[in-house]
Amino acid sequence: MSSQERDNLSEASPQGGSQARQGTGMAGGLARLGTFMASRKGTFILSVVEAVLAVACGFAPYAAVSFIAGALLGGNADAGYYLAWCAVAAAGYVAKALLMGASTTTAHRATFAVLSEIRRLLADKLARVPLGYVIGTPSGKLKAAFVERVEQMEVPLAHVVPEVTANLLVPLAIIAVLFVLDWRMALASLVTIPVGLLCYAAEMRDYAAKYGAVVAAKNRMGATIVEYIRGIKVIKMFGQVGASYGRFTEAVQANEDVQIDWMRSTLPWTATMMSVWPSVFLGVLPVGVLLVSQGSLEPATFVTCIALALGIAGPLFAAIMFTDDIAKIGTICSEIGRVLDEPDLERPRRRAQLAGTDIELAHVGFSYGGTRVLDDVSLRVETGQTVALVGPSGSGKSTIARLLASQWDVQTGSVRIGGIDVRGIPLEQSAELIAFVSQDNYLFDDTIEANIRMGRPDATCEEVVAAAKAAQCHDFIMALEDGYRSRVGASGGRLSGGEKQRISIARALLKDAPIVILDEATAYADPENEVLVQQAIAELTRGKTLIVIAHRLRTVMGADRIFVVDAGRVAGFGKHDELLESCVLYRQMWAAYTQPFDAA
Repeated sequence: MSSQERDNLSEASPQGGSQARQGTGMAGGLARLGTFMASRKGTFILSVVEAVLAVACGFAPYAAVSFIAGALLGGNADAGYYLAWCAVAAAGYVAKALLMGASTTTAHRATFAVLSEIRRLLADKLARVPLGYVIGTPSGKLKAAFVERVEQMEVPLAHVVPEVTANLLVPLAIIAVLFVLDWRMALASLVTIPVGLLCYAAEMRDYAAKYGAVVAAKNRMGATIVEYIRGIKVIKMFGQVGASYGRFTEAVQANEDVQIDWMRSTLPWTATMMSVWPSVFLGVLPVGVLLVSQGSLEPATFVTCIALALGIAGPLFAAIMFTDDIAKIGTICSEIGRVLDEPDLERPRRRAQLAGTDIELAHVGFSYGGTRVLDDVSLRVETGQTVALVGPSGSGKSTIARLLASQWDVQTGSVRIGGIDVRGIPLEQSAELIAFVSQDNYLFDDTIEANIRMGRPDATCEEVVAAAKAAQCHDFIMALEDGYRSRVGASGGRLSGGEKQRISIARALLKDAPIVILDEATAYADPENEVLVQQAIAELTRGKTLIVIAHRLRTVMGADRIFVVDAGRVAGFGKHDELLESCVLYRQMWAAYTQPFDAA
């Protein structure tokens, strides 16, 4: 796909301004669908032309029958004439099959290119939005947007556009010919259409609400399934299989009930429409017989009208079969659009000129989900210092760290690195500055080498091994059957918590960022592994600015400065001994932490 085509398609994900949201519903869905198609406009037009020609060629057998019938009624005994029209009918049938195949191939080639690009846009969008959006959105819902909703666009793009267009144009042409031959027969051929339209209108009543309920039920089911699979260890360990399986079955049953109720409410109308609409003879035969018997219609014209009328119902019915997909466009595109329309974490492209790597938070305020998380937080970290953030769970410590790492943007105040507001630093440059090691660092289902190399993709094998040795994980890696080529499994499931943590630290070591943030980095380590993890951390943070989030106060006693965070505010700061004298909360935390040791 060319850069121009990519730019056209990217317009489906506008960032701000009056175009930021194209709306939902049918009109908004069609508008966004058109935007998605813009990058392959020429190919889609070609598929429509091929489809129109295919349907037109499909009319050739009907035309041949009408001419043959007319000739027979007129007493024509020329066998060559009949053979010629038989050849025309056969040629039309073959041409229809070939052209329809060509149209389908052309439309699918364009469609799958567009679907692939939409998924790239979605993936790019998740990389640009604040982390809070990703954390706050159920993974089942995002998976539905990436997989199910994009997949559901295949029918509207590859079939509706060429086939509905063709199947509507050709019947209109046939009706025009019927009016030229005899306007009375033309009207008679249309007598079943109003009945079919009334049935269709009844079937489509409240469609948007009903389909929206189906989508919501599917999303709930998907999120429940993902939660059940991810939590199966905890579920089995605590004997909650019955309760958790109950929620799972309830979600599946709710999804089934919504769809069955919808089908039950529309089935009578659908059956009536499918029975009545194709029955063009209900009008054509009685009217034609009456007109012929009265002498106001030629028998040959009557036969021709019958043959033409037979050509109306098939294409129209084929077009109607796609109306369900057309009606879904609004819901499908709105779900995709809600992801694409999420505001980006705005950053400039030009690299910032930093005056060192001092960190400063000035009067920072931040809310998430309507809840105030940080309120007027100010602190400073000088280059090379070791600073600890401590406080009760939920006090805002991790939020401060994530604001530093540009995973969110502050709502008030500022976060500065090297004298520059982080909102003025490109994300790529910000990523170079900070290595973030948390208690639940994610490992991809790939080799150990590939997971470490994510810290610096261009690193040599020797540098990967050196980082692993410094992180105290080389020995256990070499003990594995495939060494550095060993796969870690989904989320690193084949490794212990301490092993995963050390690989994460090796990744951070390879990155060699000047600022290191440790968010409870030893939380999952057993006592034996904790010693190794601490050694790895010491190697990682040598000569760097270190920000530590910790609950184990003994691990941060030697920090250059400790900030006590409580309910989104800085309740005190200083060295360990200073805080024991000046900060009531820190004194209470220290007493609660050391009491078990003192009792022992």
